[in-house]
This record gives sequence, structure tokens and C-alpha cells, in this order.
Amino acid sequence: METLENQRTFWNTWNADNREDRISEVSRRQAEVVTGWLDEQPGRNLDILEVGCGTGWFCPQLSRYGRVIGTDLSDDVLRRAQARWPGVGFIAGDFATMPFADASFDVIVSLEVLSHVADQEAFVARIAQLLRPGGLLLLATQNRTVLSTHCKIPPPAPGQLRNWVDRWQLDALLRPHFNVENLVSVTPIAHKGVRHILAGRRLNALLGPAVGHAWRTIMERRDWGWTLMARARKPK
Repeated sequence: METLENQRTFWNTWNADNREDRISEVSRRQAEVVTGWLDEQPGRNLDILEVGCGTGWFCPQLSRYGRVIGTDLSDDVLRRAQARWPGVGFIAGDFATMPFADASFDVIVSLEVLSHVADQEAFVARIAQLLRPGGLLLLATQNRTVLSTHCKIPPPAPGQLRNWVDRWQLDALLRPHFNVENLVSVTPIAHKGVRHILAGRRLNALLGPAVGHAWRTIMERRDWGWTLMARARKPK
């Protein structure tokens, strides 16, 4: 059983090594989808919480839509984030025990956090508790179907929880608390087999921008994306 301190140590190191100086293609695409969904919402005066914000890299983009608080276990990383982006409020600690008032937020964003929590049902229920009626959860998580079958992923490191879900498991987690408006896969990636060729950069370059975009769209619709993304609304 991974302790909270083990998890904090792992994520401080992982975020410092992987997110402070660069943002991956996968993360950039997740941010693009989330901001696209937010662009469809009326108003720019929202109370927004990002759960598991890592280095805080996405919070400045979210600030275009309102007031932003970012939370993460990575206390060392968040201290640097607060100095870098003083207009965002960062809070380090365990999201499950943070003393936010019920119905405090219009939007909660969570990118690739769900698979790293021990109790996923409680995690989703806590998010629903903190959202106002009609509020939005914008969530990204690893696509179990793709990562477990078509990708080469090292085993979890000490302090790293891993519990990937497929689209049906994700839908089942969300449905008790939310109306699921969108559930899509994005960023087709594969490291082995024929999908390695079909989802590879070389084929995409050969197809050219227009055809390559159409082909990526087809792969995403077939659930070949690394990421599953959900837009879910709390009932009023």
C-alpha cells in the first residue's frame, strides 16, 4: 500500500522532471480540448478548481475564464508555481481532505489524476460535492484499452498508484453524479503492432496536414486515443 508521503515524494520528483520545463503532446491536446469546451460556456467569471495541477502549467490558461485554484500533492513544485504565477492560488495537500465548502466551484478540471487515486468512486463523488448545480467536470484520464494493449509503459514506481479505466468504466464512475455530455478519446498513440505504424508520426507526415487531421479524427473516434476525455455536468 502506497502511503501519502510516498506519493508526495514521487510526484514532486516526477513533476519537476517532466512538466516544469516542457509540456508533452498529450498534455497540450488535453488542454486544447478543455479550453474548447470552456469557450462554449457563457461568461468569463467562473470559479475554477484544477485538481492535480502538477506544476500548475495549465492554470494560467484557465485564468482566462475566471478565478483559479490549483491543488496537488507536490508541495515543493507548487511553491515554485506560486512564485511563477502569483495570480493563481495554489494549495498543496490531499484533495480528499481539503476544507473546501460544498458547491464552491462552477468548473473542476482534472487531467490524468483519476488513475492515480486509490478510491476513484470517492474522488468523483468529492468533485460532485464541490460543484455548484449545473457545474462542469472536465476530466482527462489514460485510456486503459490503448495503454494496456498497444503501448509500452514501465511498471509503476514506488509512490505511483496506477488504475487505468476504459470508456465504459469511466462512464460508470461518472453517471451516479453527472450527466455525461461528451466522452471522447484524443491523441492516438501506439508503441507496438500495426497501430504503431497507423498512429505514427511518419504516416501522419506522409498524409499531409488535411488528410492527416482527418485520419487522426477517425482514430480518435475508434477510441485509439491515449487519453479519454469527459465533459460531465452536475444536475441542477
